[in-house]
Amino acid sequence: MTTTHHHPITIIGAGLGGLTLARVLHVNGIEAAVFEREASRAVRTQGGQLDIHEETGQEALRAAQLHDGFRLLITPGGEAMRIADPQGTIQLATDEQGTSGRPEVDRGRLRDLLLDSLPAGTVRWDRQTTGARALDDGRHEVTFVDGSTITTDLLVGADGAWSRIRPLLSSAAPAYTGVSFVEIDLLEADTRHPAAAALIGTGSFFCLGDHKGFLVHREADGSLHVYTALAVGEHWLDGIDFTDADTAKKVVLDQFFGWGDGLRALIADADGALVPRKIHALPVGHRWARSPGVTLLGDAAHVMSPFAGEGANLAMFDGAELGRAIVAHPGNAEAALTAYEDALFPRSAVSAAESAGNLEMMFGDDALRGLLEMFAAHG
Repeated sequence: MTTTHHHPITIIGAGLGGLTLARVLHVNGIEAAVFEREASRAVRTQGGQLDIHEETGQEALRAAQLHDGFRLLITPGGEAMRIADPQGTIQLATDEQGTSGRPEVDRGRLRDLLLDSLPAGTVRWDRQTTGARALDDGRHEVTFVDGSTITTDLLVGADGAWSRIRPLLSSAAPAYTGVSFVEIDLLEADTRHPAAAALIGTGSFFCLGDHKGFLVHREADGSLHVYTALAVGEHWLDGIDFTDADTAKKVVLDQFFGWGDGLRALIADADGALVPRKIHALPVGHRWARSPGVTLLGDAAHVMSPFAGEGANLAMFDGAELGRAIVAHPGNAEAALTAYEDALFPRSAVSAAESAGNLEMMFGDDALRGLLEMFAAHG
């Protein structure tokens, strides 16, 4: 039996972008309903470290009146960075001490900051969206997996790369970028994996060569989160049994034959399961025609590879900018959405192009030189 409720503003997805939108609206006296497929805030870990950029992510947190709380979450030493060659020899190292304008925070703690800033009941957990359809006068109906429905005057798809709301606006779908990750954790690194901890340092670590590499972050809990990155076919990961960690380690290690022992140990000494992840992206410059009563933000609007470091920052900035537009155009949702999208499209196109270019460079024939030159150019 279906049950229908009406919400003036509905946000699908309780990620960083959707929560930022809800918070900006809340501090301006506008309430929104957020629907999230996960059963609770604690159902899974939220990923690792994020560098939060001054001009996007931090600006969004200021709009949400949460910047002071964010400053308390910064991971000490997280802005340090090392680049190594495939033998593990450090080619470039920086020891940033909070001066880069891009401090590192744990994604889960940042999400908790946003969740805790919203009134109880704002987020409706365990509500998986199956689709949405347009009704009259710009309203929409959203259907959930349990058969229930809601209607809304303003629908915002903040539901990620495989958005159920995007088809209302666009036929585009994310495509495989040619790069896959296998994610690995080394827990309690300083005591259990001291050699790896010494190699990686306190912040980020990059090692690239031969169309593959390691991207590593030191997490706030002292663990190392390792992304082994491989330029492989779309279905390469499908041929690996990731339920058998030892077998998966051997297959991934074989891809790094001849690399330094310290780097290979990042795979061989992994704690727990290895997690496969294919990297997808929407076309650079993805946009849609204005359609009454609905819009997108974050990955739903412009999912891109992570190689510009902009995904979470743009999602939060999108949420803040959409909230500001709604506040600036009271009673006129179409004016708000037009203003928001007019700025969204060129902004996201620049970042998507940067991300695509960095992917090509980082997995090209001379990746290490390109990476060193890129960081040198950024001073």
